[in-house]
Amino acid sequence: MSFNIALSGLNAAQKDLDVTSNNIANVNTVGFKESRAEFVDVYAASLLASGKTKVGDGVLTADVAQQFSQGSIQFTNNALDLAVTGNGFFATVPELGSLETSYTRAGQFKLNSDNFVVNSQGGHLLGFPVNPDGSSASVSLSTAEPIRIPTASGAPTKTSEVDVRMNLPAGDSYIAGAPGNFDPDDPLTFNNSTSVTIFDSLGDSHVMTYFFIKDDPSVNPNQWMLFAAVDGKPINLVDDSTAPPSPTGITGGTVSGPLAPGGVGGARLEFDASGDFIAQIPTLADGGIITEDFTNHLPNGADTTQRVQIDFNLDPTGPNPNEPTQFASNFEVTALNQDGLAVGRLTGIDIGTDGLVRATYSNGTSQPLSRIAMVNFANEQGLTQIGNTNWKESIVSGEALAGEAGSGTFGTINSSALEQSNVNLTTELIDLISAQRNFQANSRALEVDNQLNQTILQIR
Repeated sequence: MSFNIALSGLNAAQKDLDVTSNNIANVNTVGFKESRAEFVDVYAASLLASGKTKVGDGVLTADVAQQFSQGSIQFTNNALDLAVTGNGFFATVPELGSLETSYTRAGQFKLNSDNFVVNSQGGHLLGFPVNPDGSSASVSLSTAEPIRIPTASGAPTKTSEVDVRMNLPAGDSYIAGAPGNFDPDDPLTFNNSTSVTIFDSLGDSHVMTYFFIKDDPSVNPNQWMLFAAVDGKPINLVDDSTAPPSPTGITGGTVSGPLAPGGVGGARLEFDASGDFIAQIPTLADGGIITEDFTNHLPNGADTTQRVQIDFNLDPTGPNPNEPTQFASNFEVTALNQDGLAVGRLTGIDIGTDGLVRATYSNGTSQPLSRIAMVNFANEQGLTQIGNTNWKESIVSGEALAGEAGSGTFGTINSSALEQSNVNLTTELIDLISAQRNFQANSRALEVDNQLNQTILQIR
């Protein structure tokens, strides 16, 4: 019997050495969770045996339990390196359409040839679909799908409106002969100008410039004339409230503002004595000024029916911070926004602590793509190890519970960071020495048992 007891001790010491060696071997494995060998004594006795004299039958390995304590966080320069702070696992599938879900804490992700987010084994990272505002459409694991990063943000959008806010200097002087001598190439024929980049239906960019000329204060006090040009070529500003074409041939409206050389139609902006914007000519139902179509300004095959509304946010009820002003200060543009978009190319990926994946594009837009799925279990130690720092759900672990990072018991996600192994090398080396001593002690017990048996065999 003593042989069996010592042998069980040797087996236990060997198991302890194996577990400790595996922990040490994975000290630099991202997302690795150390294990601990847990032992129980073996005790067997019959119904009528005396418990007072029973010694025991050795030791048995009860479990090699994983320890899911938090590993240290190492920061990187890769936005797709992800680390979980707190509870939770990433969910991955080996291929598109697969239902074989694996779970991991190793966040070394990258893009594959099809722009899907994958790990080093090719597992696709799962995420919840999101609404245009970034909120999750569903947090069920059954609706999660592989995250893909598109390279383009879609078709271009032609500019239809430009929003302008500025201050026109009240102290500027009237330029004699204006607007009859207006020349967009001669800065001495206008008081101020500003430009904005607009886009046609093909996504090509054009520079639209606005010229402001102060009217004769003896005739029209506190009034300014506005002219516009696209790519340096003047364009008519028209009154779109009249549908029939005018005799001048301007499509869709008539010129009702001032005229520059060549019959180019402009607009008139009127302010009161306190500098408040009170009127404009032409005046549209929604308060904007609109250009004629771009027939003579788009030689690249884009939609020539494009027209741009210049919105000064006229508020007839009184002063409004979104309106132009005429104060005794310098010419200043406080807002110049347009609603067109060029074709966008991917320039960056941003991942928030809540797992929201947002792509930014070269056309200045950003788009929420997905929300990284987080998964937790009632009993993490019941998960089945399958290698490559992955786990599978088991009966002992309980069913996978999906949710958003940062909500409930789920931890947060750190982008450009990796969770290191939670192995404490100093502790493991001490455990290694302890396991070695246990092995030596049990080997000595076997040796003593052998000597005792040899002595008994030599008795005559």
